[in-house]
Formats: sequence, C-alpha cells, structure tokens
Amino acid sequence: MAEPFVLPPLPFAEAALAPVISANTLSFHYGKHHKTYVDNLNKLVPGTEYEGMSLEEIVKATAGKVDKAGIFNNAAQVWNHTFYWNCLRKNGGGTPVGDLAGKINAAFGSYDNFKKEFANAAITQFGSGWAWLVADGDAVKVVKTANAEVPFVKGQRPLLTIDVWEHAYYLDYQNRRPDHVNAVIDKLLNWDFAAQNLARR
Repeated sequence: MAEPFVLPPLPFAEAALAPVISANTLSFHYGKHHKTYVDNLNKLVPGTEYEGMSLEEIVKATAGKVDKAGIFNNAAQVWNHTFYWNCLRKNGGGTPVGDLAGKINAAFGSYDNFKKEFANAAITQFGSGWAWLVADGDAVKVVKTANAEVPFVKGQRPLLTIDVWEHAYYLDYQNRRPDHVNAVIDKLLNWDFAAQNLARR
C-alpha cells in the first residue's frame, strides 16, 4: 500500500539558492529534516482517526491537543516546509507589486517598514520557529510562531514565511541568524507566490 504522505520535490535545484542558502544546507534541511517529518507522519497516522485526512486537516484537528503533539508536530512541519520552499526562488527578493504592495503599504506605511518588522520577527523569535507574513481578514500582518506552530489554525492565511530553526541556516551562518534572515528577504523571497496566496479565498 502506498504511504499517504510523500516528500514533494523542491521547486528549484539544490544549488539554485547559493550562496544565500548552500546546496549543503538544502541537502540536510530538505533531504534529512523535511523527509524525517514525512516518514514520522507516515508511521503515526495509520490506524488513527486522522487516516485519510489531508495534511491541513490533520494539522487543524490536532492543534493544541497535548496527547496528539507528535502527530501535530510532524504534520505541521511537513506543511510548513513544503510552504517554505515555495517562498524562495533564485533571484528573488525585491518588492511586491499590485494588491499585495498596496496592503503592505497600508499595514506598515512602506515596504522598508515591513522589511524591518518581518526581519525583526524572524531574528527575535526565541529558539526554533517561523516568521510569517499573513492575511488576517482584509489586512496583512507579521506574526511569528514557535516550533511547528502555523498561523492557519488561528484563521490567518500564510502568504510568506522564513524558517529560523537552526538547521535552516547554521551550516552557512552559524549563530549569525540576522545575516541569514536579511539575505533571504533581500535575495530569495518569492513575491509571486505570496501574491498567489493573497488572491486565494
């Protein structure tokens, strides 16, 4: 029987994001960490009430349930990483356009103000976690989550994220998280993907 969850292919070659994110980091981050979450989920879900559910349904159904933390953590990390890879692209960065640019200017006053707030959320997230640009109602905002937490369980729609678990940057940057965060924002963010997420209702 085929396993219900699979490791989706990266949307770029392993070396495509260098030098901001090296092929070495991606081989571990994607090929080891992300794959392990998928493998663990495939061991945890069969025979439970979550069998046959989509990844997003499992995350929502297990969020906040202490006795389901193992399933939640692995399911949410599969979702988070799959989303994260699509937030990055070679020769990314720059500034958004169209409706998204308008919402960012309305919420933050300018792209530069947004960039500072987004970077600050990523840099100041204590321990492991994520910084997100989300749609919350008609507005956009920056939020951060710890560990595997994901904003959609609170009704916020993720538009972009930066992974600040140490395995996302330590091989390339060691303890210099701010250098990693700012390089990702300036050179890798995929604003087309964010705009697509904003357009979805």
